[in-house]
Amino acid sequence: MRRYKGRDYRLLIPGPAFGTLIALGGGIVLILLIMGLHAPAPAKTIRAFFLGPWSSPWFLGNTLDHIGLLLTASLGTCIAFRGGCFNLGGEGQIYLGGLAASVVLLWGHGVLGWGALGLAGLGALGAGAALGALSGLLKKAFAAHELISSFLLTQALSPVADYLIAGPLRDPQGNLLAMAPIAEPGLLLRLLPPSSLSISFIFALLLIIAGHLFINRTVWGYRFTIAGAAPAFARYGGIEPQACWVPAMSAAGALGGLTGFFAVAGTYGRCHLGFSGGLGWSSIAVALIARNRPLALIPASLVYGALKAGSDAALLDAGLNFETAAFIQAVVLLLATVQLTAPLVTRKAAP
Repeated sequence: MRRYKGRDYRLLIPGPAFGTLIALGGGIVLILLIMGLHAPAPAKTIRAFFLGPWSSPWFLGNTLDHIGLLLTASLGTCIAFRGGCFNLGGEGQIYLGGLAASVVLLWGHGVLGWGALGLAGLGALGAGAALGALSGLLKKAFAAHELISSFLLTQALSPVADYLIAGPLRDPQGNLLAMAPIAEPGLLLRLLPPSSLSISFIFALLLIIAGHLFINRTVWGYRFTIAGAAPAFARYGGIEPQACWVPAMSAAGALGGLTGFFAVAGTYGRCHLGFSGGLGWSSIAVALIARNRPLALIPASLVYGALKAGSDAALLDAGLNFETAAFIQAVVLLLATVQLTAPLVTRKAAP
């Protein structure tokens, strides 16, 4: 119930959720309008956009796999936001985590067998967490804004990773700018072959549940929420916001590194040049759409993943030009992040 001008009103849909639904509805109308005006075959393009990602097991598996990667990466971004930090280094954390995992898998599977898979996951977690923790430490010790430091670390280290992948670590027997393919014992179990969907999707869902429980059911989650939302109030309650910065950035980096591990050991089966493909930046958009709520990351990732997969399907199957597809994605994401909080009123009580 809310009170307005002396009367009580009942809300059917909470303000933020209602605003998101209105924004996404407007985005769908915009998609139909743009495709109707600019697509060479509007009916075919619209059908490919909305139905293409789910039209076959191969398309379905690839779409769900991308959504799983988004879930893992965006959970890290969400935790950083909740801890009062803005992690802009997700792209580098994913890239370096995947590279570290690939090195372990290529050089250790012959000795460790299946154990190399777990060690590679730990290596990816460690590489990403180290990058995130460094930004948190710089903020805590020298007041260096983590948005700048995390971005600069990504910009500095990604070319180093490019050099290693395309140079000393490149597969000499292949024609790609990539490391050697990972052998079968080092690959994650495929769930819907021949698509790229692997067991990493299940892990991503479990991580989302764990993140929800951490934020809403633990003392540290409460500290993160208060420290990030109201630092002055947190200090009044005996919570030091600075104590949350390093753990928040470390957790964000670790989840970014784990995303890289899922990508190389599940999606691609090898580490190739630029495999992160903008996942770090996409995770920020997904976290903003979800309003930094872990469970809301599931529908947000579904919308984002379906939007990208639908654009790709329309490009391939219906001849939609690249500029129009990119414009549709950008406008829909812009609408989805707008803070529309007007509630839906269903009934008013007597004064």
